[in-house]
Amino acid sequence: MKYEKMIEEIVEKIGGRDNISSVYHCATRLRLQLKNEAAADDEAVKAIEGVLSIVKSGGQYQIVIGQHVGDVYKEMLAMLGVDGEKTEVRDAKEFKEEMKKKKVTNQFIDLISGVFTPILGMLTATGVIKGLLALLTATGLLSTASGTYQILNIVGDCFFNFLPVFLGYTAMKKFGGTPFIGMAIGAALVYPSLTTIMAGEPLYTLFAGTIFESPVYVTFLGIPVILMNYASSVIPAIVTCYFAAKVEKFFAKRMSDLFKTFAVPALTLIISIVLAFLIIGPVASFASSLLGAAFTALFDLNATISGFLYGALIQVCVMFGVHWGFVAISVNNLATMGFDPITIAGLSSAFAQAGVVLMIMLKTRNKKLKSVCGPAILSAMVGITEPAIYGVTLQFKKPFILACLASGIGGAIIGFGGVKQYFYGTNGIFGWLQVINPETGFDSSVVAAIIACIVSFAAAIILMAVFGKNSVPQDQK
Repeated sequence: MKYEKMIEEIVEKIGGRDNISSVYHCATRLRLQLKNEAAADDEAVKAIEGVLSIVKSGGQYQIVIGQHVGDVYKEMLAMLGVDGEKTEVRDAKEFKEEMKKKKVTNQFIDLISGVFTPILGMLTATGVIKGLLALLTATGLLSTASGTYQILNIVGDCFFNFLPVFLGYTAMKKFGGTPFIGMAIGAALVYPSLTTIMAGEPLYTLFAGTIFESPVYVTFLGIPVILMNYASSVIPAIVTCYFAAKVEKFFAKRMSDLFKTFAVPALTLIISIVLAFLIIGPVASFASSLLGAAFTALFDLNATISGFLYGALIQVCVMFGVHWGFVAISVNNLATMGFDPITIAGLSSAFAQAGVVLMIMLKTRNKKLKSVCGPAILSAMVGITEPAIYGVTLQFKKPFILACLASGIGGAIIGFGGVKQYFYGTNGIFGWLQVINPETGFDSSVVAAIIACIVSFAAAIILMAVFGKNSVPQDQK
């Protein structure tokens, strides 16, 4: 195995195999939950060759590896003797006791990261495909009426359109239930005949004249059902799976083994899906819309200042692993409004990090540092900033601060220019695809986004030249 030595050292320094409760990964980090964090030797883990840094956040022990973290993760699972479906190695009682000890904020971060981390790669991939399609149609290279466009559009839409199915899997797994029950719940929320039913004449309307006005097309045992379009939705599937996991555990403890195999999932599906349509779905959908509107209104108060603050602070949030709340907001806004004007303000952050690292590479005579800078710049330019942060800028402090300021300048331009994100994607140069409006194509906001990134890159270089002269080592070792 390519990473066998590194993994052995990691497992040893974090307290051994028996100290690991669960393990998964995001774009650049191994994310572990340890039974006893105090048993981990932080400095020893940092000193392992191939480890960039460690972060403790949200009840997780995060080991920053870099872009090859997926390969490290697979080898770790093989060495631990588990597979991708059995990374959770604690029982439900132990997990419940652990969660009681965590702060509410830590529980929230752990929940959001656990649900969204496994799907971010696919969200980003399909978002890039949609962005490329928007680019091709905006430049007139591809017609929306062509068969080529329609097929590629299916490829780009397939994951996001059926997002509740995939969230059902990850959410149910996170809550300790059976993942395939979660997928069935998600599938019920996007069942094709719902669209047909909603295309007919409503029986009557509830809450007429209010923001919650809802036509009723069907009833269940005489109870009105408020049907909604749950395609691409986020909160309804997650909340329903949280409830379903509890229902499943309730019946699993009380059901005879003779009937448990089919009776538990059957009862869980009936109860949770019915309640999803009657109560959970409508309430969660209203909450989703209000959440998106609230954050958009807050941003609209002063988009320039809000953009600066978001752009300047997003890398700090990434550093502490608390950016998952913004991920949830972004995906929710895309589902409820079709665009997100908030998190796109962080688009320029990767360019700011790249600019600072470029100056460090040019100024330092330290050969080891130079060797790290080159790959870190390339990673940042395609939206992966952890190698730049943990491998270079953060260890010298001032360069990291200057990168945040440069990112804030770009964020202010993005806010002022009214830039919106239409697909979920990554930062860096591929991030420019996200801001192309699929309906109108290129407009001033696309230009503003590109200018913001260029300005952030230039600002980072200037700030380093003026204020960061003495912040990098000059030794040649």
